Amino acid sequence: MLARGEAVSAAKLAARFSVSEDAIRRDLRKLAGEGLCEKVYGGALPLDPAAQPFSVRAGEGRDRKDALARSALSLLKPRDCVFLDVSSTNVALAEMLPTDLELTIVTNSIPVAMTLMGRPGLKLFMLGGPVNSQVGGTIGAGTVAELQNYHFDMAFLGTCALCRKAGVSAFDSEDAEVKRAATRGSSRVAVLVAEEKLGTHQPHKVVPFERIDVLIFEDSTGDQTLRDYKTDANEVFLAGGENIRTAGPS
Repeated sequence: MLARGEAVSAAKLAARFSVSEDAIRRDLRKLAGEGLCEKVYGGALPLDPAAQPFSVRAGEGRDRKDALARSALSLLKPRDCVFLDVSSTNVALAEMLPTDLELTIVTNSIPVAMTLMGRPGLKLFMLGGPVNSQVGGTIGAGTVAELQNYHFDMAFLGTCALCRKAGVSAFDSEDAEVKRAATRGSSRVAVLVAEEKLGTHQPHKVVPFERIDVLIFEDSTGDQTLRDYKTDANEVFLAGGENIRTAGPS
């Protein structure tokens, strides 16, 4: 029920499963301790997907993430310097990176770095700083300071939420600051967006919508949504289509 996004009541669950409310409350406390829900008075709430630990997010919707990542490969040019932000979709992108473009990859993502470590044909730089297991990589002032040493041809931002009014936003304040720093140092900014994140926002602003140069949406995204997000100043790609550059009329 929580996985479906439903709030749950201890009293109703106790009646449904013919057990005591105490037993239900113990189970809910355990789930909350594992980072799978938020315990509240009388029951529990589902977590916002952006607030779930990276280890949980990484295993979800892998086929969808692969499709988004595959569509992003066309954006890469020989000898580009690329920032791969903490993101389970960016891990999928890292796994697909070609080795014949002489790319330089800079990342604060532990899983991305582990994926690319030792890969021939790529230069890999891992940003330092304290590791946040919830986010899935390094964040904080040290990470932001190191980003000032780079200029990126393309930055692939991890996207907790995206809407026209708020742009890209993030759940964690330090994660948001790292994303902002990467954006400041990049010629172009790209986001790969799962449908459930469209039209949503989180507490911490990252970049306004107008700063996003490339958006890649899932192939199931509706025509009206594509029209809403397509402007004269950006490119919109549709994952899985034969001619994804034409997705969403300008």
